[in-house]
Amino acid sequence: TVIDDFFPALELHASWPSKQQASLGNTLNPEKLQDAPSVSLHDTSESSKLCSSRVSYVIALTDPDAPSRDDPKWSEMCHWIVTGVSASAIANRKARCSSRALGDLTEVMPYKAPGPPEKTGKHRYVFFAFVPENGTTERLHPSKPADRQHWGYNTDDGETKGVRDWAKDNGLVPVAANFIYAKNKKTVKAPVEGWYW
Repeated sequence: TVIDDFFPALELHASWPSKQQASLGNTLNPEKLQDAPSVSLHDTSESSKLCSSRVSYVIALTDPDAPSRDDPKWSEMCHWIVTGVSASAIANRKARCSSRALGDLTEVMPYKAPGPPEKTGKHRYVFFAFVPENGTTERLHPSKPADRQHWGYNTDDGETKGVRDWAKDNGLVPVAANFIYAKNKKTVKAPVEGWYW
């Protein structure tokens, strides 16, 4: 389980400079995902308190299938954590809701492009938007994982560790999610030699 069940209060959209977009399980070419995506949150409810407040959001990207779905011994792999001071509301004239474009992003964990190894099948890359559980509107300072593998957690007990544990430790709850699949048809050059996920 990547994260416990939750009711999404917002829609999360991610699009890369290469014109690729996350669309709840579509398959994308990892070679076209090398630069960090832009992320926006869209409120689909007129009654959402998230839309009318100055909430600070945290966006995280995780790979639960490292190095493969059949052998997730490095699961989960942290690929990105960003936090924004606040989100600015933009009226959406096509529907009675608002769209929130995340600005003033601060990288907690730099973006690591998807790079699944050859012959490991499709990997899931899951985006989450989190808000503080206590409802604060203060600037957030979530912790940086000590390592990308297992989100820096000790896994000697054999348990999978990842974004769920990290969010809990930082007092964050999920409000939106999206995901893609990526499959390596050939070796994708990784930023650090020998590191592919």
